[in-house]
Formats: sequence, C-alpha cells, structure tokens
Amino acid sequence: MLEARSITRRAGDQWLLRRLSLDIAGGERLALSGPSGSGKTVLLRALALLDPLDDGEILLDGQPTAAASVPGYRCRVAYLHQTPALADGTVETNLRLPFSLAAHRRQSFDRARAIDLLRRLGKDERFLSRRRGELSGGEAQIAALVRLLQLAPSVLLLDEPTAALDPKSAELARDLLRQWQEGDSGARAYLWVTHDASLADAVAERYLRLEDGRLRDSHPPGPG
Repeated sequence: MLEARSITRRAGDQWLLRRLSLDIAGGERLALSGPSGSGKTVLLRALALLDPLDDGEILLDGQPTAAASVPGYRCRVAYLHQTPALADGTVETNLRLPFSLAAHRRQSFDRARAIDLLRRLGKDERFLSRRRGELSGGEAQIAALVRLLQLAPSVLLLDEPTAALDPKSAELARDLLRQWQEGDSGARAYLWVTHDASLADAVAERYLRLEDGRLRDSHPPGPG
C-alpha cells in the first residue's frame, strides 16, 4: 500500500537516509526502533511528505506521489508527532479544525464519534472543553490521536504516540490503535516508532531497525 523506493536525505555531509526502501502492506503492524539520531523521525516525516527527498520516490497504492496529490495523500497517510502541535482554543476546536480544510470537505465533524473515541481513551465529554494551555503532554497526545483517527486514514505513522501517557492511558491507546488497525476489513496499517523493546513486541508483528540511515529487519526488537 505504501512504498519507499531508495529514498535519500542528507544534511550537508551527513546521511540521514541512505537509499532506504520500505514496503508497508495493508493490515501490517510495524515497529521501528533505533538509537537516538538514527533518522526515525526523519523517515516518518519523509513518508508523510513533510520534508523533501534528495533522491528516490514514495508511492501509495503503486502510484507516485505527485505534488498535486499531497493533500489527498495526507488524508490516507497520517503522521502523529511525539509532541503534537495543537491550535489555540479547546480540544473540540482542534477536533473540528481538519474539517475546515479543503481536503476533508466531504466529511463533517461527528461529535458523538469524537466522544466515543475519547471515552475509549479514558476521557469523557468534558475533555472537549479543555483548553490547549490546560493540557498535559499526555492529554495533548490523546487529543491529537483522536483528531487523526476521526479522519479514517489508511496508514498511521506514529512517533512514540504513548510516550507521555501514564500506564493505564497508554494501554487504552494501544488497544484503540489495535482496534483501528483491524477495522476496514484489515486494510489499515501503522508504523510505530518506539525505544521500548517490550512495547514493540506488544504492538507489532514486524520489526524494523534504523541505524546510520539504513533500515533492516529486526526480530526480536533490539534495545534502544
């Protein structure tokens, strides 16, 4: 479903990604590990078409991602940063925001659906009224996760999505993401970045490790 072919990124003389290739099939759960600075976030941002490549290409359903298709691509392939950015205002303001964009004009905000997702993450309807400045790091992660899931993407690129959550909330998030991934007749997939080998083993069936801009299969997941 999502494919990177020999993608390369450099920063001056430093290799960030070295002719890296990756296939993500519908229904896959992948974990990505690697030492700090190895390029894990760089890879996710490249797959999300947030940063330019020096070489190589990214394909969705076998089709190259031309510049004109970027908004539609991001409806299908969604990136969740470890420290997500939220707009001023309430949680509900942030959940409604994507539907004001042209890419999502065919969808509308479903408040009942948003409340259901929040409840499955241990929050109730009152959470919608919380303002951005009142949220902890973990609560911001919850709001950002619901903001993405309500848009029904096909692939999630998850950069340590439970790192700021308490153990109970992290467990609820893992369960929700597993249920999301198993929906839509098993066609959804995620790539989950984590430093925690036990977490990788819990959330994934395929393990990858990135070092010095190079990707390799790894099983069981290694430390770091």
